[in-house]
Amino acid sequence: MSKQILIVAGDGIGPEVMGQVERIIDWYNTNRGLDAVVENDLVGGCCYEAHGVAVTDATIQKALDADAVMLGAVGGPQWDGVDFAVRPEAGLLRLRKDLELFANLRPAMCFPALADASSLKRELVEGLDIMIVRELTGGVYFGEPRGIEDLPNGERRGINTQVYDTYEIRRVAKVGFDMARKRGGRLMSVEKCNVMESGLLWKEEVIKLHGEGNGDVKLEHMLADNCAMQLVKNPKQFDVIVTDNLFGDILSDIAAMLTGSLGMLPSASLGAPDANGKVRAMYEPVHGSAPDIAGQGLANPIATILSFAMLLRYSFDLGADADLLEKAVETVLADGLRTGDIMQDGMKQVGTVEMGDAVLTALKTLSA
Repeated sequence: MSKQILIVAGDGIGPEVMGQVERIIDWYNTNRGLDAVVENDLVGGCCYEAHGVAVTDATIQKALDADAVMLGAVGGPQWDGVDFAVRPEAGLLRLRKDLELFANLRPAMCFPALADASSLKRELVEGLDIMIVRELTGGVYFGEPRGIEDLPNGERRGINTQVYDTYEIRRVAKVGFDMARKRGGRLMSVEKCNVMESGLLWKEEVIKLHGEGNGDVKLEHMLADNCAMQLVKNPKQFDVIVTDNLFGDILSDIAAMLTGSLGMLPSASLGAPDANGKVRAMYEPVHGSAPDIAGQGLANPIATILSFAMLLRYSFDLGADADLLEKAVETVLADGLRTGDIMQDGMKQVGTVEMGDAVLTALKTLSA
């Protein structure tokens, strides 16, 4: 049977970078027997303009039925005044929530050709390979009570609640242990147990799970603020980091910049297997909608292309195809092609489509 991919390109540069992925999907269908069928739909600000909501119920059902979802980016300044319930980011959060995508995988890899593009010294980032596992459906982004209330004295109060239950901690920690087992065998659990009860519960439950058949993985613990500092001081000390929703959001963006550009990094959001063994998943670049360059053909599509490589690996179990695509990206970078966000002296600057062209050429060459 054909594999069903739902693409929700979103706003800003989302449609531009996702267009290059669709070209690559076509190439895999023709040359690697992928047999994937793509359907496109709206999410984010574009959906708000069309339907008054950030994502429709019909699109959510399509996402539930698909074998995998690819998302571009959502948001832009024109929607800053829109109510939180229908603003573009609400569409992304609902997709994650309704698909029960609780584990976000954000690799931070530094390709050798881009070691000098990082704001850190080459010796600190060359060969960097970190996997951050972020809990995605709990914590302060979803906790209740929440909102803004008027106070009797005429002031206002904003409320967000950090909440975690045992099962939420254990299921994402299990993903962390599994990832570490397949990589360097080291897991760093990150929280703020010194000032937050939710952090203390997090640490206690991860320790319990470590003792329940995960002793082959070396488990360590670090406070979130120290982890942020260590990421820019000595990033190669980390293998896999598992952390909550808020800290994972922040730490993964810090790790992204170690590699030279947010435009380089993919992500995968995974759920639990259903009764038939199917794992719902959504793949998206770490970068945002970049409205300042949208529509100009300047955006870096590599993060979105690498997100598709993660889709091949985790949703379709096509490791060799994923390796091929990652190698094609590495080849293009080694050949000196750069979009503006990763431009270096002596390199050739190209636009979004030209970078897509180059990756397709590398795929053809490597698979010949």
